Amino acid sequence: MARMPPHPHTDLAALDAERWRMALSLTAAAMIVYFGFILLVAFGKPFLARIIVPGLSVGIAMGTLVIVSSWFLIWVYVRWANGHYDEAVSRLRQGADGRSLGEGGPSA
Repeated sequence: MARMPPHPHTDLAALDAERWRMALSLTAAAMIVYFGFILLVAFGKPFLARIIVPGLSVGIAMGTLVIVSSWFLIWVYVRWANGHYDEAVSRLRQGADGRSLGEGGPSA
């Protein structure tokens, strides 16, 4: 019996699940960094007040790292989206039989 090509909606559902996993993973990472810092601000003031060099405390350095980590997480998402997600969406748009998924649909 000939094997049927995968249904485009199955591939779309798998891609959607992958996108959600990536979004939830990056959101969780951002929240851990941010709320970890906020908890340190609330409960670790003596630690954050330590001076690393004159004019730079641990709190200022860690606050800067929170911002830099958010830029890094954005960079990770953009790399993933441009390198994987956009290509997968393009393949799905072409469809297994060469027609576009948007043809004939309500949003076309």
